[in-house]
Amino acid sequence: MSKALELKKIHEHWFTNCKCELRKTAIQPVPGDGNPEAKIVFIGEAPGKSEDAQGIPFVGAAGKFLAEMLEAIHLKREDIYITNIVKYRPPNNRDPLPEEKDACREWLLEELNCINPLLIVFLGRHSMNDFFPLETISNVHGKLLIKKFNKINTKHFLPLYHPAAALYNGSMRETLMQDFKKIPKILEKINNTPTRSEIF
Repeated sequence: MSKALELKKIHEHWFTNCKCELRKTAIQPVPGDGNPEAKIVFIGEAPGKSEDAQGIPFVGAAGKFLAEMLEAIHLKREDIYITNIVKYRPPNNRDPLPEEKDACREWLLEELNCINPLLIVFLGRHSMNDFFPLETISNVHGKLLIKKFNKINTKHFLPLYHPAAALYNGSMRETLMQDFKKIPKILEKINNTPTRSEIF
């Protein structure tokens, strides 16, 4: 089965079976979107108003900013895969609650395992803290984190500030753009890292 078909099946399964309470107030679920063969998966927090209306992640102002940053490192939206920790819009764009994240977690893990990217990029503290609860985004943004988790194969992670937070904050915007430009070198470094079998 192709990855594209596998992802389609994953989404169709969770459209019916996700127990997230946000289903009751959201217009529709917003599954991940992009290239099933992507080397990079970006994970945001939750859909906003535009995303809820269109059923696609990162289509509002933050999405446009993300597209600009991708262009700066010679990538297009079609080259990457982008998703959120939570698949339904929280009312008034409030922060997702722990139980809402928990309800959507298996859906996210299945997406990640299907794509099996070399690098996962966290957009904002919510997605980072879902994997690294003790880290603060101000301390680790732009730094490669390496950790083996039981449920996913990917072990390279890059936390960045969320594009929405940086949009109207000049210094944070500049920091995010500088951090973003590290992605090609980080990918190159991961590609050139010997596997365990090559080390021994």
